[in-house]
Amino acid sequence: MPHTSQSEPRAFARGVLQAESEALANLASSLGPEFDAALDLIVRCADRGGTVLVTGLGKSGHVGAKISATMASLGIPSHAVHPTEAAHGDLGRFRPADLVLALSCSGETDEVVALAGILRQDGLPIISITGGARPEASSLERLATVALRLGVRTEAGAPFFVAPTSSTTATLALGDALALAAAKRRNFTDEDFARRHPGGALGELLRPVTDVMRFAAGRNMPLIPESVSVMEAQRLAAAAGRRPGAIVLIADDGTLAGVFTDGDLRRLILRDAAELARPIADVMTRAPRCLPDSALVRDAIHMFREHRQDEIPIIDDARRPVGMLDVQDLIAMRLIKD
Repeated sequence: MPHTSQSEPRAFARGVLQAESEALANLASSLGPEFDAALDLIVRCADRGGTVLVTGLGKSGHVGAKISATMASLGIPSHAVHPTEAAHGDLGRFRPADLVLALSCSGETDEVVALAGILRQDGLPIISITGGARPEASSLERLATVALRLGVRTEAGAPFFVAPTSSTTATLALGDALALAAAKRRNFTDEDFARRHPGGALGELLRPVTDVMRFAAGRNMPLIPESVSVMEAQRLAAAAGRRPGAIVLIADDGTLAGVFTDGDLRRLILRDAAELARPIADVMTRAPRCLPDSALVRDAIHMFREHRQDEIPIIDDARRPVGMLDVQDLIAMRLIKD
């Protein structure tokens, strides 16, 4: 067996990645009016209550299932349909308001072409995605209302391997582009996305910070006047029982004046314990970084990571404190590490 250095597989892998990257770059530069026409069909289908039914065989079928899932998560009703199963009863899934996204790199996959032929007779619009390696139109393209071409003529890994690589990557990326462009056209928002992803880490990132903060003004977080001494502020805070790692100070009009952290207290005592008698306004952090009560958990994570800030005051539109988000809240949710 010939000797193979450790660097050779790595160089081959880099070539695979480079080839797939080039396939995506070529696809991006070649998008034309056909993409706009396909986008119009998807938006029209979703707006009138139809479903985008995605079909493909083999690896195209697996890619199609992911494209369908992406569309569904972005507010575009979608299901993946196996082309063979369609001929054995699943044709009942297709309704006049629906749209078909048919995937076949060659454009000649018998099962996909046969299904497209039946649906074309029923008057359903069809978007095809094919490799487009040949100049002449494939059978699937001739049946399609809009034909999209990937422009992939060589798979990554060739000539050693013939497995679909660049073509499946490009198909997936083009499906993502269609789904995201359609969602953008339909003004799909983060709030819409959050309603469709209530579980898991992704759902947690899209929750309002007010849903996850443990310390709320008027419940278990006292709002302390900035006019009191450090000692008095500590006494008032302790009366509330368990509290966050910072005291929230307010001005006479109830707006956020500043914060005083446990770290500030330790440094003050180490410097001179007599300073506990000073007005807390003299030693607090004025105008601390805070978040509006409309912020999402992902905004808080960004602030924690960007500024290493362990407590974030949450304020309303009038800059009145409504609560405090502690870094331990997000650690407990396993959204950030200690």
